Amino acid sequence: MADDKTTVVESGGGAGTVIAVVVGIIAILVVAYFLFGQGLLNGGTKKVDADVKVETPK
Repeated sequence: MADDKTTVVESGGGAGTVIAVVVGIIAILVVAYFLFGQGLLNGGTKKVDADVKVETPK
């Protein structure tokens, strides 16, 4: 009879990887909020004084 060979691979740490990814995403969102979102949530607008000169061909 032939011998049946079975290979078992245990990667382990699946839950730890998921937790690390979730924490990483939350950290990125917090940093993005502090960089960009504070003025967006409280409705503040900023006046931009731009002096734009457009040259058209004659």
